[in-house]
Amino acid sequence: MEGTKPVNKKLAAALSGGAVLAVVLTGCGGDDDKSKELDAWAAKVCDGVQPQAKKIEAANTAIQKETSDNSTPADVQKTDSQAFQDISDAYKAMAQAVQKAGAPPNVDKGETKKTNAVKELNNLSSSYADLKKQTEDLDTKDQARFASGLKDVATQLEKLSKSGSDALKDLEEGDVGKAMAKQPSCKSATATSSAA
Repeated sequence: MEGTKPVNKKLAAALSGGAVLAVVLTGCGGDDDKSKELDAWAAKVCDGVQPQAKKIEAANTAIQKETSDNSTPADVQKTDSQAFQDISDAYKAMAQAVQKAGAPPNVDKGETKKTNAVKELNNLSSSYADLKKQTEDLDTKDQARFASGLKDVATQLEKLSKSGSDALKDLEEGDVGKAMAKQPSCKSATATSSAA
């Protein structure tokens, strides 16, 4: 299974880069009790995001495990396909969590920031759904063609993990980030992602 192994390692590395993006919503640093409303909003978002960050981490772990085994192309395909489906579902659920929480209160352009973050999370969900389909369409009977197809998936995944998360970063700037950093569920999501 030598042809597939290095490619799947590349896939796992690219995926772990993308997992960091999953928890960009977890905020960073500081504690400032400026607004109880904002804290309540942050708690809603963090509680919705945290289980999804764990789901993404589990998908990443599955791909890495498949990389370390002497797996057949069919096994790699099945694992990667399921992982991409899980990640797609996780981003969609994150988008719903942010949408449900609404615009962060007492924040400049809060509605715009929320709308942009939801759109970005939904786009990520769609992109991972596309990767799932691309993975399922690979020919597992031909080792060389499978490895080549998997390389294409890894390249797209790498682009996806680098494709920025500006709207998410924008959402959690300033007071929003401070409020999120105080939430226990955001702290545990951050710990989860840094372990990935």
